[in-house]
This record gives sequence, C-alpha cells and structure tokens, in this order.
Amino acid sequence: MIRVVVAEDQWAVRAGLVMILDSAPDITVVAEAADGEEAIVATRETQPDVLLMDIRMPCKDGITATRELAEVDTDVLILTTFEIDEYVFGALRAGAVGFLLKSIEAADLIEAVRTVARGDGIIVPSVTRRLIAKFASDCTDPEPERTSQKNTTDVGETPKGCRVRTESLTPREQEVLRCLGQGLSNRDIARRLKIAEATTKTHVSRVLTKLNLRSRVQAAIFAQERGFVD
Repeated sequence: MIRVVVAEDQWAVRAGLVMILDSAPDITVVAEAADGEEAIVATRETQPDVLLMDIRMPCKDGITATRELAEVDTDVLILTTFEIDEYVFGALRAGAVGFLLKSIEAADLIEAVRTVARGDGIIVPSVTRRLIAKFASDCTDPEPERTSQKNTTDVGETPKGCRVRTESLTPREQEVLRCLGQGLSNRDIARRLKIAEATTKTHVSRVLTKLNLRSRVQAAIFAQERGFVD
C-alpha cells in the first residue's frame, strides 16, 4: 500500500485530492496538511512514501518544506497551478522528484503517485525542455578557460553550481546516467541494460550519491547539460 500525505492550503482542492487518491485500491492518504509547517510535521510523524505538496502555502512554502525534509525518506511531488513557475526550479533543487499541474486528470494523478512510489521521477512533459534550459543556464561554468582543457565527462556541476567529478562513475553507472537523461524509468532502464530492476535502483542511488544530486530529476538535467545524452 502506497502511503501519501497531501499538503494543500485550499480545503476544497485538498479534499478533492484526498478523495481521488483514496479511491485507488493501492493508495491510502495517511495525513493532510494545510501549510508547509503542517506538512513537515505530518511527514515526520507518518513517514509516508509520497508527499503530494502544493508549492505556494502559508507559514512555509513547498520549497522550504521540501528542503527541511531532505533527511526524511519520502519522495516529494510538487503541485503547481502554472506550467512555468519560478518556484518549481527551487523545488527541484531542494530535492523534489517532480511536479504536476493541478489541472491533471484523476487517473493521471493516481498513476503519477504510483510512478514516484516506484522510485521514478515525473515532470509535466510540456515544460521538460524549458526546465532543462533553465538549469543549463544556471550551470554555466565560472571558469570556462580552465575547464575547457578538461574532458567534459570528468568534471560537471550540479544544478546548484557545485563542481562534482563524474570520473568516479563506473561504466555501468554512466550508462544509467545516460538513461536517466533520456527520461527512462527504472523498469525501462532495467530492460535496456538487461539487468534486474532492483539492481537498477541500486545504480541510480549510487549515481545520485557520487554526483551529489538529490533526485533523479536533477540527474536527468545534469546528464542533458553535460552531454551524456545526444
């Protein structure tokens, strides 16, 4: 059973989200929150698999709440009203695994929660290219002359602009990073590389750790920006 906390400051919207999610046989809403502070408390108390969280809330917004929950083993799925919202970029940097529009269909919302619970990320397809462009522009190297003499597969930057070394990745982990850059799920990566899905999850976790990234969404953007994907 997938355990979910729903954080949304508008009561009617929150009630609708809860009703939709509880209608799925494999999903249960274990707590609700009306603001970011309540979301933090509820998540720490109930340890859900997924936190479905509005990005604009009183007391603490979704970005702040996501950042403060970094140590909790819960995937944060952000809800937003607009396709392009500057807050979304901050949420992804803070560690959110993806975001959805509030206009999403009920069936798609349920499937999105299942996707995140499986360990995959999800982003509204219509804004993926713009997200990559945004992160790429934020990741420009402050020392282009020095780094131009190095192999681009050896040195990279996280979306936060921190240098990381990719030479520590094994050949298999580089293949996994390439697949993440193509937006493949763990299941699809496993099929492409002909390995077990559990092994894929281990490789993904190691890639994130070695590159100092907090979510597979950041890894996908990193792979795109650093040329791991054609």
